[in-house]
Amino acid sequence: MFLATPLIGSLALLCVSLPIAGAEQSCKSFHAGLPNVTILATGGTIASRASSNTQTTNYKVGVGIEALLDAVPEICNISNVSGVQVSNVDSGSINSTILLDLTARLTAELANPSVHGVVVTHGTDTLEETAFFLDLVLNSTKPVVVTGAMRPSTALSADGPLNLYQAVKLAASKTAFGRGVMVALNDRIGSAYTSTKNHANSLDTFHATEQGQLGFFIDQVPKFYYSPSKPQNKPQFDVSGQKTLPHVDILYGHQESNSHLIQASIKSGAKGIIFAGVGAGGWSIDGLKDAQRMYNVSGIPTVFSRRTNGGFAGGDSIYSFQMTSGFLNPQKARIMLQLALNAGHSNDEIRHIFNAQ
Repeated sequence: MFLATPLIGSLALLCVSLPIAGAEQSCKSFHAGLPNVTILATGGTIASRASSNTQTTNYKVGVGIEALLDAVPEICNISNVSGVQVSNVDSGSINSTILLDLTARLTAELANPSVHGVVVTHGTDTLEETAFFLDLVLNSTKPVVVTGAMRPSTALSADGPLNLYQAVKLAASKTAFGRGVMVALNDRIGSAYTSTKNHANSLDTFHATEQGQLGFFIDQVPKFYYSPSKPQNKPQFDVSGQKTLPHVDILYGHQESNSHLIQASIKSGAKGIIFAGVGAGGWSIDGLKDAQRMYNVSGIPTVFSRRTNGGFAGGDSIYSFQMTSGFLNPQKARIMLQLALNAGHSNDEIRHIFNAQ
């Protein structure tokens, strides 16, 4: 587990396990003058252990919400924290069942007048997908902050404890309202709509290259660069009551791409396909012809994004069936298409959503 940070004077309040709702943890003492923040834990590196304090790869998920809170007792000086274990998996194992359960829990917490904000702890590998999903389905001005760690809890200079502290500080801040879902790691505050993981190993990995950051932590206090604003043409989706989401595949573009994978994807149940195209969303001529044939038979929407780390996929398409993702990368385009399909949108309506990105 995390190495617990030393207590600060006599004001520190220990976080301890309480037998509430099975997996819920809370600060030992309640202070009426502090904001109430809920932490929903899903697993990931922030909840992982390795065999030594110098090992930062090949670690195992398994640290629970109690250990996360015990590692940062100072959290209880800045908020009345309650924590719930939603799941405890690596983020590559997050699926629509977990996402929809997480959304339902978040919606309930945000609807509670006594809750000021919510923090979600998550593995960094797919953190941007979950954060983007939540940004499209939650309808609240209260702060929601997604955080994680790049080093396991057992590592020297583990980043999880400070990331969690900063995330709670942000969720408890009056200046964080109306900013959508936020991503907070390594002192930086980003928009869930635009932030992406840019490095497999570095602590400073989450940022939006073109759109920039929302703010920064100075002495653990969030400082925003701009007034609250909404991303251009951001759609809103309702997933209340849903148990599953439509299956959407991503096919990766490269030289001599195997166009038979398009047919295999559809046969395996895909209701839509994202093409991580070369350059600004390009694909081979033969591959496009095969995609056209499959579209003529199935009618499923096909959205062309780009495999490059940044940029815009759009402009003139060779075939009328092609949709393009705009500034959305393949993984975020997949989430957008899933939600549009779940909402029952027609291909023309889906095209309109993506054209606005």
